[in-house]
Amino acid sequence: MRDFDAFFKKVKGKREALHEAAIRIRAGSRLSSSMHALLQQHGDDQHVLAVGKLAMAYYTLRAEAHSLVESEPRDPGDMPLRGSENWLFQLARMVVDGVPRARAESCFDNLHIVNFNTDRAIQHYMPWALSSAFGMDVTEAQELCAEKLKVIQPFGRAGRLDWQPGSEEVADWGAQDSDKLFTLAECIRTAGEFLDDRAARATLYNGLGKARRIVFLGFGFNAMETALLFDERLTQAPEALAALRESETDQHDNVRRVLNAIGGISTEAIIGLPVTHSWKLLRDYNALLES
Repeated sequence: MRDFDAFFKKVKGKREALHEAAIRIRAGSRLSSSMHALLQQHGDDQHVLAVGKLAMAYYTLRAEAHSLVESEPRDPGDMPLRGSENWLFQLARMVVDGVPRARAESCFDNLHIVNFNTDRAIQHYMPWALSSAFGMDVTEAQELCAEKLKVIQPFGRAGRLDWQPGSEEVADWGAQDSDKLFTLAECIRTAGEFLDDRAARATLYNGLGKARRIVFLGFGFNAMETALLFDERLTQAPEALAALRESETDQHDNVRRVLNAIGGISTEAIIGLPVTHSWKLLRDYNALLES
């Protein structure tokens, strides 16, 4: 509530209205597939948007701080997330595998990431992976990632890391500085705000429209995010691969129909829809994905 007292001045609202908006979010979340869908539903209510974005920025940074991904590796040459049984490690391994040190800048050439989360795990992890793989200084690896790593986040992000380009507020990994929370909340976008951003939309669809293979990790195939992703039907006939959750065991036919009807991906082009962890999918299909 102290945060609200400071925040209501910024959105020119009343403290009571912000409190009511928070209650509305709590109640509405029971019927929404995600917080992003809920904010889209209330896109004309500045108080709901303000409270929702503030909460998303706060809980994203809190999740970063409490995750197993540390701010930096414990040991030299290691990664901020230990072990290989995680999708960040498996993705990084495919990115650097077999790439000569002299051509390190080309390792992201065939990678285009659309991330519907608001954290910065991919951007935070990758420089350490490049540093470990190529023996380069982490600062050099960050510069390479800043130039070459393509991550589109339709719903925005909880600020940018200090090495990332852009004009957004800077927030260290897992930082929970309340003084910055209000400006970090402005980095969060609704679906409607993303659709109004022509440059961001063009970047997403240009990358997706050239993809030979599309891999879905942790993607729930809910209506809003699927519609955002496939706002334009794909015409290049890409192959598709998706890791389904245990709760989605019976969803094979539904996912196939969605990919075909909305995305324009033929049934024959769907390589597999295994019920498995994301890291296992990347590990088990690495030869295919690297080819």
